[in-house]
Formats: sequence, structure tokens, C-alpha cells
Amino acid sequence: MSDIDSGQGKELNISELMEFIQHNDGQAEYFFKEGCYITELLNSSDDPAISVAKARVEPGQTTRWHRLKETAEHYLIVEGSGLAEVGDEPAREVIAEDVVVIPAGIRQRITNTGSDDLIFLAICTPRFVPDNYIDCGEE
Repeated sequence: MSDIDSGQGKELNISELMEFIQHNDGQAEYFFKEGCYITELLNSSDDPAISVAKARVEPGQTTRWHRLKETAEHYLIVEGSGLAEVGDEPAREVIAEDVVVIPAGIRQRITNTGSDDLIFLAICTPRFVPDNYIDCGEE
């Protein structure tokens, strides 16, 4: 196979790039105390700059008010519809392909207002670690 420029002065063989693809076959979904189901897609201390998880909120459910210490989060809505609440801003409707931007330390929650599951990618920078999760109760 041919070589490509990595942009850092190093050429990589295309077959070597295949080692950088992570297959997530068989990742187990689990219920997180926030009030939604999570499937970790990328979350490793080997790549501390980012994590990606698939979140699923059942119809009629609202996640708990929470914040992430020292971690910014983006919700990329994949399926369904809901209301996103960030900080003291009024709730805003979200649908597929919307992105919710949540700065580090700002409280947040999301409600599924549809009849099907609300599914979104939770992209955290730096990566999500449980010690950074703060439950805000019913603020």
C-alpha cells in the first residue's frame, strides 16, 4: 500500500492506520446514576484528551441535574427529540443533528419529550472520569 503524509513530517503506511480504528463490538450498555443508559465508545487513559459515549434516555425521562468538573461536554443528538437545559438558560428543544455545548462546571440535564428513545453522543474534553461527575440534586 502507499504511504501518506501524517502532517507531522512522518509518513504512515495505510495498513498501519488500520491499527488506529477501534471496533466497539460488544460494548455493554449500562445504567448511569445520571438517569440514562450509557455505552462507552471511546474512553481511555491512553487518549486523555477526549471521550465519546452513546447516551440513551427513555421516553418521558429526565436526567438528573449534574455538572462535570474540569470537563466540557457536547451532546450530538442522533435520534429523538427533547429539551436541553444548560446553566440558568431556559430549556431549549433539540432534535437530530443538533449540538448542545456545555462548558466545564455548568449544570445540565436533558429530557426526552418524544415517544421513542432520545439518543445522543456525549463528547467530553478532556475525557470523562467518574470523579468529575457532580450530582446537583434538584437545584
